[in-house]
This record gives sequence, C-alpha cells and structure tokens, in this order.
Amino acid sequence: MEENSSPESHVKGFRKRKRNVRDRSQSRKTLLDYKLATIFGNAGISQQKRFHLMAPQRPATITDVAALAGVSIATASKALNNRGQVRAETRQRVFQAAEELSFRPNALARSLLSGQTKTVGLLTSDSVGRFGIPVLLGAEDAFGAGEMAVLLCDARGDAIREQHHLRTLLTRRVDGLIVVGESTDARPSISRDLPVPVVYAYAPSDDPEDVSFVPDDVAGAGLAVQHLLTLGRQRIVHVTGPTHYQASRDRAEGFIASMTEAGLDPGQVLYGEWSQRWGRQAAEIVLKSNPQVDAVVCGSDQVAAGFVEAARERGRRVPDDIAIVGYDNWSVLSTETRPPLTTVDMNLERLGRTAAQHLFAAIDGRATPGVHRMPCQLVIRESTVPA
Repeated sequence: MEENSSPESHVKGFRKRKRNVRDRSQSRKTLLDYKLATIFGNAGISQQKRFHLMAPQRPATITDVAALAGVSIATASKALNNRGQVRAETRQRVFQAAEELSFRPNALARSLLSGQTKTVGLLTSDSVGRFGIPVLLGAEDAFGAGEMAVLLCDARGDAIREQHHLRTLLTRRVDGLIVVGESTDARPSISRDLPVPVVYAYAPSDDPEDVSFVPDDVAGAGLAVQHLLTLGRQRIVHVTGPTHYQASRDRAEGFIASMTEAGLDPGQVLYGEWSQRWGRQAAEIVLKSNPQVDAVVCGSDQVAAGFVEAARERGRRVPDDIAIVGYDNWSVLSTETRPPLTTVDMNLERLGRTAAQHLFAAIDGRATPGVHRMPCQLVIRESTVPA
C-alpha cells in the first residue's frame, strides 16, 4: 500500500533538490576555474577575460569595443573614424580594444557615414588581355592595398556592351572607374555627366580634361636606339606596325629623333602588320636592299621574332652580325625566341598601379587632368649582347 505524502514532505524534497542543484553548479564552476587556471596559468588574465576567451566567438561590435575601452559608443565611433575631438590617450585605448577584439567596422555603416562604398569599377575593352591584364593586375594591387573592392567588366570592344556595363557599375554605386583600352589610340570619353571620377589607362581619353595614363613610346624607342649606339652599331633601321596605330607613329617618331640627334640617317621606316610574318618579310626586304645593316629596332616582339628567324635563315648571326631589339617584353616571345630578345618593357603593371592611385586622388577631389606618359624600360638580352 502506497504511503500518502504530506505537504511538509513536498517542501523538504524541493529544498533538498534545490540544494543539490546549487551544489552541482558550484562544483562545475570550481572545476571550470581549475581548468582555466590550468590553461592560462599565472598569465595575469582576469577571470572575466578567461570566460571571454573560452566562450564561443561572435563578430565584435562597436558596443564591445566601447565597453572594453571604457568609453561611450559615440566616443569609440569618433576615435575609430578619426572624427571629432578625442584625446590621443583615449583614441589609443579604443584602437587597442578594437585590435584585441579583432573588430572590423561594418562596411554598410561606414559607406553611409562617409558617402563612399569603397568599391571601384574596372572597365576593359581588351578582349585578348595581352596589354590589358598587366594594367588590371597593377590597378588591383593598388586597390587591394587601399582596401577597395573591385568590380571587373569586359566590354570586348563593343560600345553597346560597354554602356550596359557602365550603367551596371553606377547602379552598384562605385566610387570611381578605371577604363582600360586595348591600344594607345585615343578613345571617346565617357566622363561627361558621370557622377563619379574616371581614369583612363593605356588608351587615353580624347578629352584633354580627363585623366589618362599611357606608356611613353617616343622615349621607349629612343632607349632602344641609345642602347644600340653604345654597342657601336650605326647602320640601324626601324620596322614597325600599321601607320594607323598611335603606337607605331610614336615609336617611329622616337626612333627618327634619336637617330637624327646622333647625326645618323634614320632611313625609311618600314610599316606593316603586328605579326611575325611581317617581320620575316621585312627582313627579306632589308637584307636584300641594304646588306650592311647592323641593327634593327622592331616595333613589337612579334615583328622582332620574325626578323630574327629570317635573318638566321639567310646566314646572319644574331647578335654578332646584326643586333635586334623588340618592343612590349611579351614573355611568350621575348624569352622564347632564340636568342632571347632585348626589348622595351612598357611597365604596364606600374602604369595600372599609378592610374589607381590617381583615381584615389580624384575620389578625394584632387584630380590630375591631362595625358600622363609613363617611362618605359629596356630589358637587355642576347639578341643584342652575346651571352
């Protein structure tokens, strides 16, 4: 027969269970204290900090930073954003707290505060990427260092596609744009009536009030001529690409100016295609009509590679009998041609980085209008100097 339990026994049982729960909780706390002490030892870490380190981590907030630094949320925000009057000692304390908590400001909140999204657009028309990719890589390096996000669009040389990408980038509220061309020929400006600054790289804008960066091809060709002159070569000819390319005209101008300055006859510049086939054809023309030629400045590595091949077939030793300089430093050809080509490098990655840095300045209201010509560099290999 089951015993009837009295109200007093219920109360006693409840008190006993409550005491047991409290004892178990105290035991767990004592055990946790022991584990924390074992882990952290005498490192001088407070019990509150130990629990913080053991607890599951979540992204720190501005509230956490303010609490750890012992300041108000408003003061922490001013310190982190370099706004308002905050004592240096307080600012340092806030920065230290942010670093300790691995605090990362909310991108949306910062964009609302500053009016900037920390996002830029890269709009290219170079579907091949031979010249555009180095420029883009250089620009991306600079943007990464500036903690800017990059949106890349390829118009593939199509004006309609370019306008579509432009509208898309503006919808994304980019802070600025870099437009990368596929040649150094001037291109139509897209800057008019745009709400953000634009910088043009490799292909300049046709508007002199825009900011454009191009390689200095006139000086680049001059570097090639000066190198050959220092080697004692004097019967030098120039073989380059089509006359309708600005690069061909600029390189021819640089060649003629340097030869004239040295008191030498520049002769007739040979214009043709940007191809190895044209390089071979030009070699046949030059070596038949002027067999005394001892050096050639080519307008591209493709042309130079073809010239080297044809010269070798005609029994001319490179560089002993004839020295050959290319242009572009396109590694697919410049390092694989036998012998490897001395060539002019346009430093396109540096050009891209510089364009990005000037876009930063333009975003800050410090635009630098005009066409800026970036220096080239001569890379010396065995096609002019024997190994």
